[in-house]
Amino acid sequence: MDELKGVPVWLLILLVIVLLCQSTWLFIDARKHSRFPWFWGLWGLIQVPMPFILYWLVVRVDWKKFGKSRRK
Repeated sequence: MDELKGVPVWLLILLVIVLLCQSTWLFIDARKHSRFPWFWGLWGLIQVPMPFILYWLVVRVDWKKFGKSRRK
């Protein structure tokens, strides 16, 4: 708990806002794509920015399309 005494309150509030926004966006977008929305939403509440980056790599990037464009 001593570590938190040195962190400004505004930084903690900003972190909570970023985590909530990220989690909400991941949940809504994963639900649109039928890709485990609860998993992405809960993971988005825990840390920033790894869930967002991995979501884009796993769900949003069409690797089949990417592979075809590289072969030409």
